[in-house]
Amino acid sequence: MRVGVLQLTSNDEVDRNLEAVERTTAQAVREGAELVVVPECFAHLGREEGKLEIAEALPEGAAPGGPILERCRALAREHGVELVLGGFWEKHPQDPGRAYNACVHLAADGSVGAVYRKIHLFDVELSDGTTLRESETVAAGEAPVVADTVAGKLGLTVCYDVRFPELYRRLVDLGATAVAVPAAFTLHTGKDHWHVLLRARAIESQCYVLAAAQTGRHVQSDGRGRRVSYGHALIADPWGTVLAECGEGEGCAVATLDPAYLEKVRATLPSLRHRKL
Repeated sequence: MRVGVLQLTSNDEVDRNLEAVERTTAQAVREGAELVVVPECFAHLGREEGKLEIAEALPEGAAPGGPILERCRALAREHGVELVLGGFWEKHPQDPGRAYNACVHLAADGSVGAVYRKIHLFDVELSDGTTLRESETVAAGEAPVVADTVAGKLGLTVCYDVRFPELYRRLVDLGATAVAVPAAFTLHTGKDHWHVLLRARAIESQCYVLAAAQTGRHVQSDGRGRRVSYGHALIADPWGTVLAECGEGEGCAVATLDPAYLEKVRATLPSLRHRKL
């Protein structure tokens, strides 16, 4: 099974961003990917209010959705590929001042297969002067979600979730053999923690890790933009080996998932069976 992860530099221009998703998805499909993970904030990464302006309700199954969802559905159908949309801004049904940061699995026919809403919200003040308060405009989800995909049971997570190993243990308990980590890691944290955290989640969960990423400076339509993302979208195997990784700029990384290898790792180093707590 071939899977791909995308690397983008999104900003506040939705059409521009979706064109980049379409371009890089087509590239991943040409390299054999049957499932593609799209980074967090793929449709909009800009001022906080902007996410509320473009947020869309998420219908069940094949029921009609908003323009961003419908464009992604068309992309899935065009290539016959499953998509995992990381950081989809979902309209909150009761709170107009906040949206959900949702990870959405689309089947190859464009239908909504599963929706996970990010549980852990990124509220931090970094030493480089960056202040992020995700909870001001984002509502937290409550439940872990595993999607049935062409690549097997796929645990859905988003970015900051990767710092909370208990979530990944729960996904394994729900049957996950791979986990998606669509992200927009800052340069400040990513340069020290990105690879370490992703490989740790792969090793301790004995799962494949599919980590899509934002990269570079996010220059907005008005020419402004201080935020810089780390990039390095990658795919790691259950032993923690990085199978494929993006370099600089926009692109994709594609690798093969081997269920037999996963079972071999779990059998020869049965740490999941040896858990006590």
